[in-house]
Amino acid sequence: MFKAPRTLTFKCAKCAKAVKVTVQKVSACSHITPYSGVCSCGEVKLHAIGQADAVQAYLASNGLWTHHH
Repeated sequence: MFKAPRTLTFKCAKCAKAVKVTVQKVSACSHITPYSGVCSCGEVKLHAIGQADAVQAYLASNGLWTHHH
């Protein structure tokens, strides 16, 4: 079974510095693995791996997403 990495690094969309995102704790479901982090410039970076509809909902949430079954 695929295990998502605990951290990922992206380029900040605002200042182009490296921003590290960490996997968020969620229930024991396998259809989404959300990540979040904050750049040193203050820009929030969200990322997720999983089912397209769950990923889209997470990215559109501005970090206020909660997971429910």
